[in-house]
Amino acid sequence: MKTLFTLSLLATGLLATSAFAGDAVKGKATFVGKGCWQCHGYEGQGGSAGPRLANTQLPEDAVISFVHNTNGIMPPFSEKLISDAELSDIYAYLQSRPKPADPKTIPLLNLK
Repeated sequence: MKTLFTLSLLATGLLATSAFAGDAVKGKATFVGKGCWQCHGYEGQGGSAGPRLANTQLPEDAVISFVHNTNGIMPPFSEKLISDAELSDIYAYLQSRPKPADPKTIPLLNLK
């Protein structure tokens, strides 16, 4: 009965697993194709001109909104240049990147 109720809520849109359902494979191609890597690195690890984006704690809709309305922090990408669906794919790609290793687990960083 609980499963039926959950399915009913999903069908009516009252309960959603995610506002966007991006495709990480498409996202990687879009991330590279739109030039995002030039500032943020190929893995979204951050670079000299842009911060780390991989594994962000920001919600997907906030990232999408920011990219469209950057207030001069970075070049804005209007919806004509990059759609919400493409940004959703990029978000999925960035969230799929491996998390940084804990420095305590890297032997060369723990020599005494």
